[in-house]
Amino acid sequence: MKQTILLIDDDQDILAALKMLLSSEGFAIKLAQTPQAATALLAKESIDLVLTDLNFTRDTTSGDEGIQLIAAIRKLDEQVPVVVMTGWATIDVAVTTMQHGANDFIQKPWDIDRLIAIINNLLKLASVEKKSQQLSQQNNLLQQQINKEFDGDVITKSPAMKQTMSIIQHVAKSNANILLTGENGTGKSMFARYIHQHSQRAGNEQISVNMGSVTETLFESEMFGHIKGAFTDAKANRIGRFELADNGTLFLDEIANTPYSQQAKLLRVLEDREFEKVGANKTQLVNVRLISATNANLTEAVADGKFRKDLFYRINTIAIEIPPLRDRVEDIIPLAKSFLMNHRLNEISLSQEAKNALMTYSWPGNIRELSHVIERALILCQNATIAVSDLGLPAELMKSKQSKAEKQNDIKLTEHASLASLEEIELDIIDKRLTHFNGNALKAAKSLGLSRSAFYRRLDKIQNQFEK
Repeated sequence: MKQTILLIDDDQDILAALKMLLSSEGFAIKLAQTPQAATALLAKESIDLVLTDLNFTRDTTSGDEGIQLIAAIRKLDEQVPVVVMTGWATIDVAVTTMQHGANDFIQKPWDIDRLIAIINNLLKLASVEKKSQQLSQQNNLLQQQINKEFDGDVITKSPAMKQTMSIIQHVAKSNANILLTGENGTGKSMFARYIHQHSQRAGNEQISVNMGSVTETLFESEMFGHIKGAFTDAKANRIGRFELADNGTLFLDEIANTPYSQQAKLLRVLEDREFEKVGANKTQLVNVRLISATNANLTEAVADGKFRKDLFYRINTIAIEIPPLRDRVEDIIPLAKSFLMNHRLNEISLSQEAKNALMTYSWPGNIRELSHVIERALILCQNATIAVSDLGLPAELMKSKQSKAEKQNDIKLTEHASLASLEEIELDIIDKRLTHFNGNALKAAKSLGLSRSAFYRRLDKIQNQFEK
């Protein structure tokens, strides 16, 4: 897309000459003969650079009109480059125009090469500044999202998650390398951000890399950077992920997917804290805190020759397994409510039946699946209460529950109505306690004076009796 230059001069011949010159250089040209016409055009159109005269009234050489125009331009656009030109060039006029917002100054008649050089340089500088501002805004937005995400406690109602969070909070303040393991969807990347935000490096960047998306041929360029001309497509210098994360945290997600041929290079920078960009001879030092994550069994990968043993020992100074959602039953409903809050739908609630269904489902997709289920339920629900049918959970779950209930009813019917067996009585009590505590096995067990393991053993024993 062509960049647009606005030419402002009361002399039509000068406008025609400049238009011919700059059009041949590939620019789109807009023309204005008065300050009023120029500001009106700037107010409604996108302009990349302004080239303007300083005097618009005959017998006037003070440049005051041009200075007033520059002030008006700056009110409309603080960033657009402005080049002023006059046939009455003096140092004083040049200094004054620069003080009032001009970016450069050229005398009539102009030197063509100098004029083109000034325009190109200012346009390049403006492009760099614009990109820098965009990146700064993106970083601010990302930082706000991270801060908002951890503006409070992570949900840890379940014993399994309380224990895990206790470890995370303790090690976050250290500089030790951490390996997060666990199934897909358990929130490993979220906990990596949590660790960074609660570390001594929180004031610096956390750079994340999905190692599954880094190809073997581009590994060194992605991780360590390259210099211009290092290879065919290296048209500019590039900063690698390690350098970007210097003094901060580097998060390597899906680290088991790191190409084996590149693992030694990764090990070297972790051990020696130094690397070279592709095509460069200079060794650079780096100081990063490494957090890695994987859902693979790295011990098996080492045994199978797919992952280096020395790299495995380097990345897992502290290994933390994030528990699956099925082991965090007490967290399911609070998590579901937090997802509702994220959609700013406080008026939407879960029916008791929906809560029971959420707590009895096995969640193979873990927290990610729960998030999608809640999002789908919000779309499908017809009123302020989410029903079981709105959740869209697999039909097999409901069928399994129905068949279990029918089987228990058949057993009761075969017994004498007034002579229920001890197993039936115990099962009935356990079932009522679970219902009373919304499926919370730990609370149900405590109310019966049983440990959680004893509670499950008794339940398994009773169910086995019925199955015989």
